[in-house]
Amino acid sequence: MSNRAIITTPSAPQAIGPYSQGIKVGNTVWISGQIPLDPNTMSLVSGDITAETKQVFANLSAVAAAAGGTLDDAVKINISLTDLADFEAVNAVMAQRLAEPYPARACVQVAALPKGARIEIEAILTL
Repeated sequence: MSNRAIITTPSAPQAIGPYSQGIKVGNTVWISGQIPLDPNTMSLVSGDITAETKQVFANLSAVAAAAGGTLDDAVKINISLTDLADFEAVNAVMAQRLAEPYPARACVQVAALPKGARIEIEAILTL
């Protein structure tokens, strides 16, 4: 596709597999799933699910900025948790990081995530 742009930034973790941090086609941006990796050390942040969720949103925000947008441009958020008991804590962070009207969202429990993370979030933006 000639109008496909690869989005990359050193302010978010580098891909740990064969994928891009984000792809922009027209005014739509697909941000790959982010786990709570510190982009400087490529290690999982320490702390509880709130600390992990804040790092994930920081990573998503960095990719959104590299694409020319913000998380307030999100139209869909997909959240994967290894424990749905973390749902309320994740909601609290999401409410702090996004403005109303909130994007559409799915949240599912999964058996495992890369590097032993407890949370992964991906986003779709329209700019």
